Amino acid sequence: MTAVLDADRVVTRLRSGFNHDASRAQLLTMAAELIREAGAPYTSVYLYMLHGDELVLEAYSGRATEHERIRVGEGVCGTAVATGLDQNVGDVQGRENYIACNAFTKSELVVLIRRGKQVLGQIDVDSDQLDPFTPEEERAVGRVAEALAVLL
Repeated sequence: MTAVLDADRVVTRLRSGFNHDASRAQLLTMAAELIREAGAPYTSVYLYMLHGDELVLEAYSGRATEHERIRVGEGVCGTAVATGLDQNVGDVQGRENYIACNAFTKSELVVLIRRGKQVLGQIDVDSDQLDPFTPEEERAVGRVAEALAVLL
């Protein structure tokens, strides 16, 4: 099974942006937009970067969120950083510490952006579908995260 997200295309575009002196903000926004352009199941994409003990929303594509800062350990995003593990939550309603960005989100995939053992931030993908993120989708988003770790 192949992923919906064409990671090669996204990474190529990010590298091109980097080679043309795109700023950090531009690269993060480009990543969010290109991932979301893949279509379903990618409803909204948020790029949170780690600043001390908080994740700060630096770019997004899709629905706006009031959650511009998330403390490490809170919600799915904060749990990913606290545990050092990507999170694939097929049904957010079953997650006790879930922080809702909106009423439509049914599942969430959080992939850490890390340089070695250092967590720089994360790609947070929300979907209006239940349990849509296959291992192939996780790997595809992971490839984008790996590219960002080098380019930022």
